[in-house]
Amino acid sequence: MLPRLSHERSVARQVLVLQVIVVAVLVVTALALATFDARQDIRRSARDKAVAVATAVARAPVVTEALASSEPSGDLQPFAELVRVDTDVDFVVVMALDRTRFSHPNPTQLGKAFIGNLGNAPQGRVFTEEYVGTLGPSVRSIVPVFGSTGGTEVVALVAVGITLDKLQDLLLDEVGDIGLAALAVLLVGVTGALLISRRLLRQTHGMGEREITRMYEYYRAVLHAVREGLLLIDHDDKVQLVNDEARRLLNLPADVIGRSLGDLGLPPALVEAASRGVAGQDEVYVTGSHVLVASSSPALWEGRDVGAVVTLRDHTELQHLTGELDVVRGLTESLRAQTHEAANRLHTVVSLIEMGRPEDAVQFVTGELQVAQMLTDRVMGATGDPVVSALLLGKSAEAAERGTQLVVTGELPAEHDLVSSRELVTVVGNLVDNALDAVAVRTDRQVTVHLEGTPACLRITVGDSGPGLSDEEARRVVERGWTTKADAGTGRGVGLALVSQIARRLDGSVTIGRSPLGGAEVEVILRRPVGAPQ
Repeated sequence: MLPRLSHERSVARQVLVLQVIVVAVLVVTALALATFDARQDIRRSARDKAVAVATAVARAPVVTEALASSEPSGDLQPFAELVRVDTDVDFVVVMALDRTRFSHPNPTQLGKAFIGNLGNAPQGRVFTEEYVGTLGPSVRSIVPVFGSTGGTEVVALVAVGITLDKLQDLLLDEVGDIGLAALAVLLVGVTGALLISRRLLRQTHGMGEREITRMYEYYRAVLHAVREGLLLIDHDDKVQLVNDEARRLLNLPADVIGRSLGDLGLPPALVEAASRGVAGQDEVYVTGSHVLVASSSPALWEGRDVGAVVTLRDHTELQHLTGELDVVRGLTESLRAQTHEAANRLHTVVSLIEMGRPEDAVQFVTGELQVAQMLTDRVMGATGDPVVSALLLGKSAEAAERGTQLVVTGELPAEHDLVSSRELVTVVGNLVDNALDAVAVRTDRQVTVHLEGTPACLRITVGDSGPGLSDEEARRVVERGWTTKADAGTGRGVGLALVSQIARRLDGSVTIGRSPLGGAEVEVILRRPVGAPQ
């Protein structure tokens, strides 16, 4: 793990602080807006209430009757105070058009002039305003009193007001409720921010933004710099991480991240090895165009299993070189066997000459030369390729040493460029090796190699007298990428997979059947792909 920058705050803590600030700003803003709205509502309600009370007083018959008397205050003062107390307003003032008060909460103000604007009330309209009077600042409404029912003559005015102090008390009550609601919202917001911060702290492992950035940059650099393919899958067998080399080796699509491993067309054995979640070292698999050595192991984080890691190495060229080395080793063994046989024959010739029977010695040597030449001519005539001929001659000597009869029949076209000698050696050599291994447990050991074809299509058939293959074995042996675990250093275990790989590349096929000899028969067809140059 990268060293921790001790002076850097974690991303989780920074997000927590930011969220708390945002929540606090939102709550304070909402509180201010709610307070302003409540203030407007209270004043609007007070204005409407003052208008309603003033209108009711102006239309009351007792008011018009009192105004017609010689002492209006005697009847209007108690009536106005009764209305003021019942409606919970601060003053109800009935006045003459010259502003003389007939009623007031403070009796000392009776007969004095009304303080404030009258607006267009004397003209029969309703007038409202905020004004500072004898009782202090207030919201007041002034309504005209008409002389008779249905009349239009204004004979007096009624002023009803509510002081701003009372409105402020109402606002404080409203703000208290709003403040409690805002506090509850703030607590919920902070609690939610704390929960999110805790989750983010776990997910980011307490790292700061520079640590995360640095780790990501190093991760990207290392991931794409390594020469081995790297594949990380989760518990659902879905790909979560892959580098460029793994994409190249497995020919993965661009949208591989998040897809199931079994949907990518990979060798079934490789998928199974990666999915079982146990460690596997240096197992050989064959894909469409590569021979891969894969290692898999569980991926752990702080003791917790998070999936599996698969590393891939390209051994395609090494496998081809190993195959060629096996051919050379086989030829060497064949030469060794032939040298041993030649020494025996030379001793026989020398002994015949010493016994005074030179004619028998000449006949013996001539017969051996004829047999060897016939075998060479038959193999060369069948393959037309000196490299493949050398391979089959060596296999013939090896088969003879192992007590197996190897018969080569048919004929390949003399001139063909469908497949290289190297690939033809891989196909023929692996098929013959498998056949020789299959008949090793039998007493009647026979292997047949039949070659035929045209410049555009080659058919190679190898049969044996071994135990054969079951239907399940035959199906798996040609399955894409199927192989068994190879013994260390032998290069064995991928022969048929390599044959299948070459056949697929050349638009051919590999078919497993039953040989007339009783064992297995493998037929490989190689065709020139459509559109390939002639």
